Amino acid sequence: METQPLKNNISSYIIQSQEDEIKRIALELHEGVGQTLYSLFTGLKFIETTVEQEALKGYVSDMGELLEKTIQEIRLLAVELHPPTLTTLGLLPAVKSYLKLYTSTYGIEVDIDITGEEVCLNQSERITLFRVCQEALANIARYADIVRAVMSFSWKENDLTIMIKDNGKGFDIEKGWEKSTGLAAMRERMLFIGGDCQLSSKVGEGTVVRLSLPLNDTTDKK
Repeated sequence: METQPLKNNISSYIIQSQEDEIKRIALELHEGVGQTLYSLFTGLKFIETTVEQEALKGYVSDMGELLEKTIQEIRLLAVELHPPTLTTLGLLPAVKSYLKLYTSTYGIEVDIDITGEEVCLNQSERITLFRVCQEALANIARYADIVRAVMSFSWKENDLTIMIKDNGKGFDIEKGWEKSTGLAAMRERMLFIGGDCQLSSKVGEGTVVRLSLPLNDTTDKK
């Protein structure tokens, strides 16, 4: 039967198409909208120097600060959608960069522990692992009600294991998998790259997400 392989190919194509679109939007936000707003900001700052009325000068200054904040938010959103370091430097640098953004946004500190030597992953694996980690961290921000979490990377000769833990509210696993499209998507994404996503949680005790990926024949991946 070729039904399952065909379904996997279609789903993989959809995911890749989504990633291409996300990358395009991130680039447009940063290079298009972001640059346009920055040009407006510099123009507004020039106008501020020519205004003599104190009330109007204060108003222009406030508008400048608001525009500057908007520019920063757009740049941060672009990085969150598609961090440049994911392509240029690899998974770990991209995750570390994202955790800084995550902490500044949600106020949740994430302690990261790394064992073993990082292995070069292909683009599909890097993107998938990054997206699944993003989703796991987003769930912590939405539901866990904590200020600190733990993330670990264990690189071994034949496999990579990523653990994301929190000591938050926890939830009922059976109901969680059934009701959350995000959790189901995490598992499905891992399956497409030959990996696995396991979840354990107890109400009142927290949640652990465990991602595993075989690393056979990955040393020459780009």
